[in-house]
Amino acid sequence: MKVIISGAGIGGLTAALCLLHNGIDATVLERAPELGEIGAGIQVPPNAMKVFEALGLDGALAEIGFRPEAIEARMGRSGLSLFNIPLADAAVTRWGAPYLHIHRADYIAVLEAALLAQKPDAIRFGADVAGYTQDADAVRVQLTGGTELVADALVGGDGIHSTVREVMLGSEQPSFTGNVAWRAVVSMNKLGALAPHPTACAWMGAGKHCVTYRLRRGTLANFVGVVERDDWTTESWTERGTAQQALADFADWHPTITRILSEASELYRWALFDRQPLKSWVDGRVALLGDAAHPMLPFMAQGAAMAVEDAFVLAHQLASEQSVSNALQSYQQARFARTAKVQAGSRANAKTFHKRTRLSQLATYGPMWLAGKIAPTAIHARQDALYGHDVTA
Repeated sequence: MKVIISGAGIGGLTAALCLLHNGIDATVLERAPELGEIGAGIQVPPNAMKVFEALGLDGALAEIGFRPEAIEARMGRSGLSLFNIPLADAAVTRWGAPYLHIHRADYIAVLEAALLAQKPDAIRFGADVAGYTQDADAVRVQLTGGTELVADALVGGDGIHSTVREVMLGSEQPSFTGNVAWRAVVSMNKLGALAPHPTACAWMGAGKHCVTYRLRRGTLANFVGVVERDDWTTESWTERGTAQQALADFADWHPTITRILSEASELYRWALFDRQPLKSWVDGRVALLGDAAHPMLPFMAQGAAMAVEDAFVLAHQLASEQSVSNALQSYQQARFARTAKVQAGSRANAKTFHKRTRLSQLATYGPMWLAGKIAPTAIHARQDALYGHDVTA
């Protein structure tokens, strides 16, 4: 069996590794000329780490990543701690695998190296998928420029602006959420005593929130901030903003936040758009994966993790069933409900983080503070269904 994957992101590369792990030939088509230093920090929760344990890559990811000591929540302006509960060893004990923070470029580099070690020609760069056709025997993938490739299956792992999805289902109509996100990475050496704690920390405030954590063995601080505003609607990871603009959004916040924004050499911002679950991810021999299938808001840090889970299940189904189309339908059935639930949870979290009035903040954050004091395991328990899930079992 031969499978073509469109897109060399985290989902696409993991899918190729999972397919090879199951004895299925895989080739990844990537429109970019190379995989470079892209993106910022990303979280690798236990449910994703279980896949990499099965692939033998957990050690390589842990070596370049950072294991946060705790899950933490604070108020954005004052820095008042709502809760701080253990995570490093607790994640392994409770959910069966560690919780990591990693730079997206390091994540991609580990996956790319592992894939090329197994199949040196597994990634074809400068290959832009333009469309596909199929019949009972094969799928034919057309590239920009006129080249056509033939395979048994095509996987669209080409992100939120997926060409494969558009060919399959037509153009989409995402809705703007009224939120704009900022991201930055800063050397810890620049932050001194105001460096963020070695935790996964959410800072909450009226109409905005941010998340801080450490990357690259603890040498970098990562910042993601989300602000409610309607004057910026560009959905792009490469649109730059200025420190002056970011500081205006978080002007009265804790000095740790303003110091990160002041020291950042590069700041990026993008508008957050919401998308409802698709009716189908599968068209015969073609299937969608990750953001192409179920793009989600970043408020549960599960977008990439869901793509990793998808990859393992997809490969397992293709290896288990003789019919490609039946295998892809089984993959969709196995994944649809879980990803839709995470999409909905991510959407709901935005409202939790952004309480505007003192009364609503007290009603929401007061119980968090109390749980952190008298029942910290209750906070862990809220994540059991998410982090404890094991698609490799």
